[in-house]
Amino acid sequence: MTTFTSYTVDNAPAASQAKLAEVAKAWGFLPKLHGNLAESPLALTAYDTLFGLVAAHSTLTPIEQQVAYQAINVLHECEYCTAGHTYLSRSVKMDEAAIAALRNGTPIPDARLQALRVFTEAVVRERGWVDGAAVNSFIAAGFSKAQVLEVVTIAATKTISNYTNHLTKTPKEAFMADPALGWVAPRNRAHAA
Repeated sequence: MTTFTSYTVDNAPAASQAKLAEVAKAWGFLPKLHGNLAESPLALTAYDTLFGLVAAHSTLTPIEQQVAYQAINVLHECEYCTAGHTYLSRSVKMDEAAIAALRNGTPIPDARLQALRVFTEAVVRERGWVDGAAVNSFIAAGFSKAQVLEVVTIAATKTISNYTNHLTKTPKEAFMADPALGWVAPRNRAHAA
């Protein structure tokens, strides 16, 4: 079985070292996801660039960004990213009921956030082939045509991280051991019980 390395700045491929150092400085630690992505300088740079662009330029609020990210994490059953974005959702002061709803697959009490979640899940599940009614519903909830495409950008970002975590079996961060952050994907729940 092929195994992947979660690199550090010091042992990463030379072309990934500068980006890993930049990530470690920005986050205050080096996320293991980035360490795994360092195997491919292209993948590492693509993910970090998209994530940074969303944070810096999205017209979705920080809470709305986290709703879209977390909807995709849960849909893709990515335990690493669901735990990480639970932490990030709390850091932007998302309501605990919304966090729980995203993690549990139940409706978010806030109608606007629920509309964002439903649309995001539809875009990912249908690979972009959502019908006009879904787009109209999203717009009717107060979102813009630009934000339709921002959801696509968030989906691209999460596809890189979620799929990387699945393929490389990214080890969880120490802080993810906190039961309030941990989450078990439906496919793994029988093993966790």
